[in-house]
Amino acid sequence: MAVTLVYETHSITTDNETGIATGWLPGELSARGRALAAELGERRRDDGIDVVYSSDLRRAVQTAEIAFAGSAVPLRQDRRLRECDYGELNGGPVARLAGRRAGYIDRPWPGGQSYRQVTAETAAFLADLAASWDGARVLVIAHSANRWALQHLLHGEALEDLVDAPFGWQEGWTYTVPAPYLPPGGLTPAPDRRST
Repeated sequence: MAVTLVYETHSITTDNETGIATGWLPGELSARGRALAAELGERRRDDGIDVVYSSDLRRAVQTAEIAFAGSAVPLRQDRRLRECDYGELNGGPVARLAGRRAGYIDRPWPGGQSYRQVTAETAAFLADLAASWDGARVLVIAHSANRWALQHLLHGEALEDLVDAPFGWQEGWTYTVPAPYLPPGGLTPAPDRRST
């Protein structure tokens, strides 16, 4: 079978509004962001979602909490869904990252991580998701780097083509995660304990 993964970005933050690259810093939703998180909830509460996973960074957690406040849908956090760690550039101007991301696909940002490392974390998350939620519809609330990872892992797009492309926001992206999930060139499957 498979998992239907619905991906949404976290809502707008005060950093987004002032041109700051938050990276691994927590971030805080702006007033507009809180309103958009509520709209996300209106869109997704009756969408057949079985569970919501978010990054453990504050801006993603806030988005999930506002969107699903009072709902019976379980909310879970996973640190593997974090934005790319920009290291020394966490909290710096977005302009310092713009147009340079392709140089950090395999090489980590100074004091941080590479986009390939983010992709590996996302792949490990997908493998666990497929094993635990086969047949389910799962909402993931995370960051730009995770969407690039999903596009790469599930649609075969090159990271080099994704990281510096203009961001086109939309009301979610839907992916199919096969179960079991084995990323390209990636994880070794656990032995099948049912075999004799």
